[in-house]
Amino acid sequence: MSSVANPSSSGLERDARRMHDDDKPLSPGSVAIGVVIGRTSEFFDFFVYGLGSILVFPKLIFPFAPNAVAATLMSFALFPLAFLARPVGSFVFMWIDRNYGRGTKLTVALVILGGSTASIAFLPGYETLGYWAVALLALFRLGQGFALGGAWDGLASLLNLSAPENRRGWYAMIPQLGAPIGFALASILFGYMVSSLSEADFLAWGWRYPFFVAFAINVVALFARLRIVASKEFGAAMEAQELQARPIFEMLSKHSMDVVLGAFVPLASFAMFHLVTIFPLSWITLFGGQSAAQFLWVQVAGAALGAVGIVLSGFIADRIGRRNELMLGAILIAIFSFSAPFLLDSGGKGQDAYILIGFFILGLTFGQSSGAVSSRFTQYYRYTGAALTSDLAWLLGAGFAPLVALGLASSFGIIFIGGYLISGAICTIAALTLTRTLDQH
Repeated sequence: MSSVANPSSSGLERDARRMHDDDKPLSPGSVAIGVVIGRTSEFFDFFVYGLGSILVFPKLIFPFAPNAVAATLMSFALFPLAFLARPVGSFVFMWIDRNYGRGTKLTVALVILGGSTASIAFLPGYETLGYWAVALLALFRLGQGFALGGAWDGLASLLNLSAPENRRGWYAMIPQLGAPIGFALASILFGYMVSSLSEADFLAWGWRYPFFVAFAINVVALFARLRIVASKEFGAAMEAQELQARPIFEMLSKHSMDVVLGAFVPLASFAMFHLVTIFPLSWITLFGGQSAAQFLWVQVAGAALGAVGIVLSGFIADRIGRRNELMLGAILIAIFSFSAPFLLDSGGKGQDAYILIGFFILGLTFGQSSGAVSSRFTQYYRYTGAALTSDLAWLLGAGFAPLVALGLASSFGIIFIGGYLISGAICTIAALTLTRTLDQH
């Protein structure tokens, strides 16, 4: 590995590199496991915060709000801060990558990510700190997003580059499995705490445990990823200029239109992402239908169906093409948008159906969203281009979704979440219509 292109970066990375001195090649299976572990840790951190923004922060941080809906909206107002900070993190950590190596970048990013999440566990409430509690929660949320910008490791691109031509869809879906796994773990932890403790004990100390667990998961993820980053195969890809960090403005001078189109292609999937994970829990918590504890277990079952949908997306994309698979997913989301409001507002059984059907459709669309982003770029700029495009896609599609959906639904009626979903589907269909070359990469 070139010391200029990727300088020796950290003691952790050097230790990981020694693990490969036996000249045994790094198998695609090892890369896949490292990718899934890494993505699981990232999504776990974000979902722990997302669930906390419904079950904890409205009462702990925003008790001064006039009512429960207003308190939840205030909590959701901090939710997008991570998505706003993520592109800034990408910019800063790309510089660290170029100058100090990917091992240093990942180590710093995951320590900040885990540290920001774990710090929330120690956060006193408004009754103790006043508005400083709001400020600190906002700071830690910004830290999560900033760090996630540096957690982009290029492993998904390495996996994609090693995929046979007729298995690109299958390899593209593997990193996406981290989302349902991370969500299921977060939901199980919160579900257990909510169902086992009194409300007073849960708000006093029980909610803090999932945030502690996040730091431990990040440590495991860091070593799993460093082991791959330090491998000879990863070094060879770096030497071939396939996975090196490039200056963002240099990349934009070549691929600005690809960044714009790439950000809109997965918009249907990303718009739906928080409308089946975060928003519905807030709706049933505020307006009823079933208890939060019951609903969390339904969402765990939904996450399992989402994982099935992700796996199926790989098979479908390899048979009909990624662009056609994404178009099919956008159409399914558009169809689902007409029934979604009525299901969510029809009591327990309807809410369960909303989650199970919604997660499965999400899996079918989300499974290829990562491949759609990265496939727009030449190998020289793929690492940087895919990172920035992903940041923008999440910001546009998912960052404000809980706030906008709850604000519209509580003010004008639940029917408006259908409009939010179909707007995302229209954006994806329009972007895919303009993006005829997806299947040629």
